[in-house]
Amino acid sequence: MIIKQQVSQFIERKQLFTLSDKIIVTLSGGSDSVALLHILLSLGYTCIAAHCNFQLRGEESERDEEFVRKLCTTLHVELHTTRFTTTQYATENHLSIEMAARDLRYQWFEHLKSELGANIIAVAHHKDDSIETMLINLIRGTGINGLLGIRPKNGDIARPLLCISRTEILTYLKEIRQDFVTDSTNLQDEFTRNKIRLNLLPLMQTINPSVKENLIETSNHLNECATIYNKGIEDGKERVMHHHNILIEELLKEPSPEALLFEILYPLGFNSVQTKEILLSLRRQSGRQFISKDWRVIKDRNLLLIEKNKIEEKDEMPFHLIKKECERTDKFVIPRDKDTACLDADKIKAPITLRKWQKGDVFIPFGMKGKRKVSDYLTDRKFSIIDKEQQWILCSAGQIAWVIGERIDNRFCIDKETKHIIILKKSTKIE
Repeated sequence: MIIKQQVSQFIERKQLFTLSDKIIVTLSGGSDSVALLHILLSLGYTCIAAHCNFQLRGEESERDEEFVRKLCTTLHVELHTTRFTTTQYATENHLSIEMAARDLRYQWFEHLKSELGANIIAVAHHKDDSIETMLINLIRGTGINGLLGIRPKNGDIARPLLCISRTEILTYLKEIRQDFVTDSTNLQDEFTRNKIRLNLLPLMQTINPSVKENLIETSNHLNECATIYNKGIEDGKERVMHHHNILIEELLKEPSPEALLFEILYPLGFNSVQTKEILLSLRRQSGRQFISKDWRVIKDRNLLLIEKNKIEEKDEMPFHLIKKECERTDKFVIPRDKDTACLDADKIKAPITLRKWQKGDVFIPFGMKGKRKVSDYLTDRKFSIIDKEQQWILCSAGQIAWVIGERIDNRFCIDKETKHIIILKKSTKIE
């Protein structure tokens, strides 16, 4: 049959898998998945079927599972099934039913693949699904990569039917006299995809009967454009990234700073609106922060700092302080090491505390007479905002004795009257 040849050639051309691979076929019982299983078996592939019962449609869900069992028995195919409390999972994780079902099934497929020693998970997305995805992304707003439709392969997930349409699938099943089940929710326009399938695409076809073919052709053309675009983005990242942060001046020299910034930050959970806001902040004062679920971007003087959001509830000192005491002698030499502080023991008063510096903290840097704000000192030392956040201080009776790793306070320094010395050394904490 022509459809089998199309799928076979598509699998080979896109290098989806080989005859030696062990393939898990996701089998819902619908026309797409039933056709996928039949075609792969007829082409000689080793297939195991996997069915998810999401328990969302009552008797209909039970009907689908029973249909799948009978089909696999008839075709002599090994079948694995599972049941999910989808509604509960969606509520607990604040997800839509669609997203909850997607998460649950792909988690299970990965587990099953590992358990069975399979290589590939084959799903039954076809040409129409790709068109619908393209339109969904277009309606919601997307970059060039969002207009490419569904990709044939993503890691170990393969989509062999992307070369054929829903109509071709139905024709194939009719020719081989194979029935299937219909999910009644696919006939409702409650969800976005169904609205596009049942309402928008038919309307577009009244304007241009060839709209589906044209959209696929556009997607193919954009795929070629995306190859060039993505190469340009990767080259741009090389120019503007510095130790996982972004050089602001270099970014602004790029042909399209906004596009490059979007592609850098989108994988970290930042959307296009945030990207525009971040871009507008580049010529403004340092300190503004932008937050996604797991990351934050901070506008510093010359950099956009990118840092993982902290989840710990309390500050834990990331180093040890090693303490030693000794008597002052003529042979004592003060170490020229920022990580070592030599203080007059008699000037140190209890309580001795360690904490991060706070707004308004002042000290008298060693070698100076007047007081200076810690914030101004760190700024003069060209500390980034993130480095400032990590700065610790040692206090004696509420007064700063040492900006740790930087400068001691003049009030606690060793002088000609010093008899007893406290030596503190900052040592990296080993996990």
